[in-house]
Amino acid sequence: MGETTVFQQVAEAIGAADSVMVPKIIEALVDEKEAGLVMAASPPATIEELAEKTGIPVAEVEGMIDSLFKKGLIFKSKKPDATRYYRVRHLLQFHDATILAPDATEDFFDLWREYHKNEFKADHKKIESALPASVVRVIPVNLALEPDTRIAPFEDVKRIVADARILAVTPCTCRVVEGDCGKTVEVCIQINKAADYALERGSGRALPKDEAIEMLKQCEEEGLVHTVGNSRGLGHIICNCCQDCCINWPGPRNPGINFAAPSRFTAVVDEDLCTACEECLDRCYFDAIAVNDTAEIDEEKCMGCGLCAVTCSVEAISLKEIRKEEFVPE
Repeated sequence: MGETTVFQQVAEAIGAADSVMVPKIIEALVDEKEAGLVMAASPPATIEELAEKTGIPVAEVEGMIDSLFKKGLIFKSKKPDATRYYRVRHLLQFHDATILAPDATEDFFDLWREYHKNEFKADHKKIESALPASVVRVIPVNLALEPDTRIAPFEDVKRIVADARILAVTPCTCRVVEGDCGKTVEVCIQINKAADYALERGSGRALPKDEAIEMLKQCEEEGLVHTVGNSRGLGHIICNCCQDCCINWPGPRNPGINFAAPSRFTAVVDEDLCTACEECLDRCYFDAIAVNDTAEIDEEKCMGCGLCAVTCSVEAISLKEIRKEEFVPE
């Protein structure tokens, strides 16, 4: 068995020790010297500490760090006493950061497509098996709910936008690589620190709050599902996910914890209004609807996104609150 390369070492450090493709993706981004600097940036260290650790001159480390930051392999921790730099920590962070690297080529995206095709589903299930709680959760679209609902769900996402210190928007990394669905790409809304990162790195643009709300409504019209970080705070991102390209739901959902948690709602059908027209079938990502004499909802599969209700011309589908949200422990 051959000696482990530095590219394989970086892959192992982010949880992809068995991957064939991830070392190739890393090698497409950096040379051996740069990959060695990435490995040295754990724990977080200043420029001077990295120079001492690697034997690379300080001035050269400075130039390499800037490039590695823009490529999504190095991150910054700014403290009053100093700025420290740390390597990308896990596979999902690596995915989202490196795909938006400047000057990324189609050959680079081809490597990611190969990874998605042959390795990602197995990796995703490994991630799910280790989760204490789901990482992201669905936010329902902006529509009328049952009268006893306490908080309209679109108000949740509007509040996130209103309370944000700063917003930015980046391309959806999933659709940048795959793009099979033809849906709008620049709709990944970054919040606060994530927005700072996108703007400093040049991977996104500043997003006014009124434009953010209009963008979310446009996403609903296109049939995209809102997802946010599964925490009680603001989180870092509002994704607008398609069925074909996005990595939040690859293949059938497992029993127990899944990467994406449902909203606290489920779709319900008014049988007296439903005409069994089947308009809702094409809008459901999760195979949660069957149509016989009327549409029927499988509550176990329903993620409570509300996309089916948006296109119901007779308003036979609404959302009903049925579950409590379970958040990632803070």
